[in-house]
Amino acid sequence: MSDLPEHVVVNRAYWDGMANQWVEMGEGAWRQTTPAWGQWQIPEAEIDMLPDDMSGMHAIDLGCGTGYVSAWMARRGATVTAIDNSAEQLATARRLADTHGVELELIHGNAETVPKPDASYDFAISEYGASIWADPYRWLPEAHRLLKSGGALHFLGNHILVELCSPQDGSLPVTRNLERRYFDVYRQDWRDAIDDPGGIEFNLTFSAWIRLFNETGFEIVDLIEVQAPADAEGTPFAVTAEWSKDFPSEHIWKLRKRA
Repeated sequence: MSDLPEHVVVNRAYWDGMANQWVEMGEGAWRQTTPAWGQWQIPEAEIDMLPDDMSGMHAIDLGCGTGYVSAWMARRGATVTAIDNSAEQLATARRLADTHGVELELIHGNAETVPKPDASYDFAISEYGASIWADPYRWLPEAHRLLKSGGALHFLGNHILVELCSPQDGSLPVTRNLERRYFDVYRQDWRDAIDDPGGIEFNLTFSAWIRLFNETGFEIVDLIEVQAPADAEGTPFAVTAEWSKDFPSEHIWKLRKRA
């Protein structure tokens, strides 16, 4: 019997089973010369997710998927470690790294327990990786442990309003009504969802995020609540463009490990 937490086991099976659906998207992102982020592909110049020059930096991608964020960092000069819960996703990342001649250290594992020494990294990032699929009460202290004093952690994931407006039965898209209790938002199990059944995701209230950052030893540098661009169309994932023009569908937290 596995000694991994339930959500790690569930999410590993979920992502291994659907990894082939993300190959084309990953290939396209690897070809991008300028990063763009999240479901609305917000340009890097608008949100500054990465340092312009990462020469000499050691960086880690927590929940790397197909590895495109890791590639963006490596091309900016960083030495990059990328960890992911899905062996199938890592197989795509490994193939694309070879194709593009990008050197990455790829680890099959759980971002809540990374097999690296304390203070190994200058910079850590997660875009829809550990930021939603790992328990924040586990992965954030682990990110703090891995970072050097003054190191930065940037992560992007679902805004709490997406969770609150998601119908209880998992039907899509999200509504303009409050469908769930605010204080029950922590763990969402989508295995029995009517539309697009999935894995187990995590989120927190804003007060809980801030309390966790403080208790862990992070200071907040910035919070960006992402709005769909005026010309956005369609329904990527669970959120329509029209919904996200009125309400934030994603959050970006930028943190720094206290000296």
